[in-house]
Amino acid sequence: MSSPSIGTPRPRLLLVDDDEDACRLLGEVLERESYTVTRALSAEEAIQAIDREGRYDAVLTDLRMPGTSGLGLLRTIRERDPEALVFVLTAFGDATTAGEAIRAGAYDFISKPYDINTLRIAIGRALERRRVAVPLEKMPLAGTPLGDELTTAGSLALVGHSPAIIEVMKTVARVAPSQATVLITGETGTGKELIARIIHKYSDRANRRFVAVNCSALAEGLLESELFGHVKGAFTGAAGARPGLFREADKGTIFLDEIGDISPALQSRLLRVLQEHEIQPVGAEATIPVDVRVIAATHNNLETLVRENRFRADLYYRLNVVTLELPPLRTRRQDLPLLINFFLVRLGAHHNRGPVAVDPEALHQLLIYDWPGNVRELHNVLERALVLAAQDVIGPEHLPADLRRGGTSAVIPAQISAAGSGTGDAPTSFASLADVERLHVLRVLQETGGNRDRASQILGISRRTLSRMLQRWGMTKA
Repeated sequence: MSSPSIGTPRPRLLLVDDDEDACRLLGEVLERESYTVTRALSAEEAIQAIDREGRYDAVLTDLRMPGTSGLGLLRTIRERDPEALVFVLTAFGDATTAGEAIRAGAYDFISKPYDINTLRIAIGRALERRRVAVPLEKMPLAGTPLGDELTTAGSLALVGHSPAIIEVMKTVARVAPSQATVLITGETGTGKELIARIIHKYSDRANRRFVAVNCSALAEGLLESELFGHVKGAFTGAAGARPGLFREADKGTIFLDEIGDISPALQSRLLRVLQEHEIQPVGAEATIPVDVRVIAATHNNLETLVRENRFRADLYYRLNVVTLELPPLRTRRQDLPLLINFFLVRLGAHHNRGPVAVDPEALHQLLIYDWPGNVRELHNVLERALVLAAQDVIGPEHLPADLRRGGTSAVIPAQISAAGSGTGDAPTSFASLADVERLHVLRVLQETGGNRDRASQILGISRRTLSRMLQRWGMTKA
């Protein structure tokens, strides 16, 4: 990052963090980069500093603080100054909070432990763009927190705090208010339709229809009629006219899943819709204007299909305005405990079951499995296990055979075994849902030989947060 030039005013930063040591250390680093840094240990102190000193070039705020939170401070600052440059820094990063922060107007959401050089570059670039460019319009604040969507949209949920998922939600929050065409890529079962629904929900088309169609599930002739409609007598069996899904989605959003599977003829017709904003029903001579936002998805590599002349390059460029690549579940294993907990709670309510515990060996197998079917497979496996677990304890015997073959017996940390042991004839070594997170953290510590720095990096949390968790569990020597 380039430091401010000699002779130019030093940019003024406001640093807000209730951890006095962390606030001081980061402030010293930024001051060495030729910034003028004001430190505040609470949101209230930060507001007082703004009242006293006026506008700052950028504000860096922790998320969780006593009193007013970082998000509360962000909203207050943006209400006063819609163009304020605010970075949200947190050791408690998750996809929902990231999306909420970006929608509330944060310039960026950065999870701790952050790389200090990356942070310096991000601040420098943001200030440079602010200097040479016209500021972007304020992100709309309308709507409810993204967490509501996670509990209601479809059978999948975008839950997690891994860096990859946080980046996805940050991009979703930025692109949703626009009219841009979005291409969502990723393996089957990663949640592409859920992302499309979230984009629609937080767009200005939210009060109109969201229409989803699986392009690989219909034959070419039927898909053409489904998408563009047909007139009476257009083909054998067309006893009446049909408007088609594009007209049904007028003023709203259409989601074209598995777009890579459509035929060259349909690709040509879809390109016309994107270019001319009009459709021609099958058998009709006239075209009909439509105003539809297109979100497409595929598990195929469209660039490869273009090179193989199996997908039109011009259509690919039209679809690829904004690309969102969803990571496979095996690359974000730190999200597994959260997903397991989330799904078991929701599935328990759906099947009229009380709290369900997870045997540590079963949990270990869930954590080490590669999940080729991604989040959808995890959801289905957990639903099967919950239904079969008559005693409200999910054990290895309740998991599919192929999943059990892919794992090994778990080495359960002594602390979990002791915490889960029963008395008399009661089962031993069971982990409740509340123990899922604890078991995972302690297993990572065990695998890293007790190295807290390495463990915190793997878990995606700060060393301070890890220490607090261990203290809360009475494991200060862990």
